[in-house]
Amino acid sequence: MPGILRINDGLDNMFTQLKPGKKLIIGCIHLLPMPNTPLYTEGDYERSIEKALKDAEALIKGGADGCIIQTVDGIFPNTDDADYVRVACMSVVGNEVRRMAGPDFKVGVQILWNCITPSLAAAKACHADFTRCTALTGTTQSAFGPIVAEPLKVQNYRAHIGAQNVAMIAEIAGYHFLSEGGYDKKRLLGQAKDALTVGANAIEVFHSDEELNERMVLDLKEAFNVPVVLGGGTNIENAARRLKYADCAIVGTCFEKGNWGGPVQWDAVRDYVAGVRKIEG
Repeated sequence: MPGILRINDGLDNMFTQLKPGKKLIIGCIHLLPMPNTPLYTEGDYERSIEKALKDAEALIKGGADGCIIQTVDGIFPNTDDADYVRVACMSVVGNEVRRMAGPDFKVGVQILWNCITPSLAAAKACHADFTRCTALTGTTQSAFGPIVAEPLKVQNYRAHIGAQNVAMIAEIAGYHFLSEGGYDKKRLLGQAKDALTVGANAIEVFHSDEELNERMVLDLKEAFNVPVVLGGGTNIENAARRLKYADCAIVGTCFEKGNWGGPVQWDAVRDYVAGVRKIEG
């Protein structure tokens, strides 16, 4: 199905600029709870800015290609909505990182769990390169209730604010569209086709079984010739193997040395990146 029509064909973004053989390494920057969320405490917003800048510095020092800044509010909406202050704070944090990191460092923003239009708004405001979509199409489960995609709303809003160059990574198998327990190729390719049809620029997958994960990547590449992102499961030991055919990895816990949500450690980034660079074309 390589001839699939995408509504965003011809628009420049971080994936259209990707050189053959290049592997994008994107580190997670996990923020503290935002204002007007249940677990927020006074000063968390200011500490989030400080943490984001330190984490971005560590990623740059270690040789990563970019970051994805994520809200970690503990309790999340299951709809495509976010309080105004969460969007405003994310925009400021993203802007501070963008100013510090410069134009070549890829910056993504994601207001969890599936707040895609608010994330696009924040990305537009801070000149971010991409956002990540938990459910761009279909329905998936979360601890906060079922997440029901609204692709028409998302793409109308994306066009209305002129954010078509903000790349959208669509997760279709992993933490949310759960794929554990086996592999259904037809289902995976159907989900990918749906996501690409409504504007995704890259497809994200993850399976804890390394062999199955590789098969997913190869099947997607054969069917669509689309950038494939690994949404988890990589570490210093296995990154070069897992990224053999994929184009990009989003890395969280490994760069935080097992302390999920903690500070990024530049030496972990360095060791991870060094292994991946050896396999680049």
